[in-house]
Amino acid sequence: MAERIATVFGGSGFIGRYVVKRLAAAGYRVRIAVRDTEAAAVLKPMGGVGQVVALRAPVTDAAAVAQAVAGAEVVVSLVGILAEGRPGDFQRIHSVGAGTVAQAASAAGVRRLVHVSALGVSAEHPSLYARSKAAGEAAVRAAFPASVILRPSLVFGPEDAFFNRFARIAQLSPVMPVIGGATRFQPVYVGDVADAVMAALSDAAAGQTYELGGPRVATMRELLAYILAQTARPRCMITVPAGLARLQAMVLERMPGKPLTRDQLLLLDRDNVVAQGAAGLAALGVAATPIEAVVPAYLRRYRPGGGVRSEHAA
Repeated sequence: MAERIATVFGGSGFIGRYVVKRLAAAGYRVRIAVRDTEAAAVLKPMGGVGQVVALRAPVTDAAAVAQAVAGAEVVVSLVGILAEGRPGDFQRIHSVGAGTVAQAASAAGVRRLVHVSALGVSAEHPSLYARSKAAGEAAVRAAFPASVILRPSLVFGPEDAFFNRFARIAQLSPVMPVIGGATRFQPVYVGDVADAVMAALSDAAAGQTYELGGPRVATMRELLAYILAQTARPRCMITVPAGLARLQAMVLERMPGKPLTRDQLLLLDRDNVVAQGAAGLAALGVAATPIEAVVPAYLRRYRPGGGVRSEHAA
């Protein structure tokens, strides 16, 4: 039986580790195509000896990308950034990089390409992040018409950067700042996104676009209130005026890690929910997991006493 190879660009990231695990379990030999192979080394135990390997193949390096997809049956493209390290990074990574992967996959005769984008992106969006993601989708479709595009809303899971981040703020700050409090989200579990990737490998999904959201739509303020409740941290929720938020972003986007940027504020101006009538998790045969089934377990450590006293009291 011929060896089945899957190449995962950005496989060492939050969503990537779940996708790699599922591909390995399905019997694929998995190539994790990344910039930093050391960061991907921890994923090798997800498969048998030699089944999961890390390759240095940044999406900005066309030659390395071509080598990474050579002989692959399927390719999953997960590379994305939330803030630019230097001007032009969104375009280089989200737009040009996505197109480079799709072109290489097409030239290599790859059977299926799954491209993970983001919900709410469009060429007319005021956010450069959203516009670059939309351009990436267009580049992928042009180079590989049978590709499957997945657009998840806010993705949650034990390693996420949303619930953990605000739980940490609740732990350290006497108040909870609220920016974009009325903006609606439809949080989707990272495991469901990975299951959607696997379902997208079927022939039935070829050429389709799916919007991925969980069973609950909630505003930013509601999600923050939920975090405060789960961490047992009663905090006053303070709405940050738009002008002050922009000033804060101007400062924070110059800091390491860029905690907040002006471009991210533009994303918060629009709802991030699945469009009415759009194909989603159900169309892929995936049952949506509610935040209540997953989030409380990993937010417990942010409670007073690390959650130990709360558990004993229960």
